[in-house]
Amino acid sequence: MKNEIMQSTKAQTTVRIILGLFLVFAGVSHLSFMRKEFLAQVPDWLPMKLDLVVLLSGVVETILGASLLFLSKQKVTVGWIVALFFVAVFPGNIAQLINHKDAFGLNSDLLRWLRLPFQPLLIVLVFWSTGAWTTWRNKIKLKNTFHELSPQQNINQ
Repeated sequence: MKNEIMQSTKAQTTVRIILGLFLVFAGVSHLSFMRKEFLAQVPDWLPMKLDLVVLLSGVVETILGASLLFLSKQKVTVGWIVALFFVAVFPGNIAQLINHKDAFGLNSDLLRWLRLPFQPLLIVLVFWSTGAWTTWRNKIKLKNTFHELSPQQNINQ
């Protein structure tokens, strides 16, 4: 398969830009005016200072957001990395729920429960807007087609 840049629709590009801006905003807010709110999401079982986790995740989020905005030629790879980041921070959402910590206006267990499905939605949006999922599926299809047409298989028939 050629090393081509996957073409995005206007909708995909728009969503990728919105996600990038969202991550940059969230990252900067980790480092400044919403630091205390983000502390509520850090699981107590992490073996490091909770404030350090907030600072590091803020730096990572800012970099990932900027990558979504400016690394369009690497958007598929960036998409996978952002999706993995969203998976990695999901335990923080669960920790906020099970520890009954109020933050971001989530001051009841019902609201904290209702928030949980948004993380998988973010993952789906990242995969779609960057073309990461489609690219992976196309590679699998190509690989399967190649194996179906391989001479080794034809000899064995």
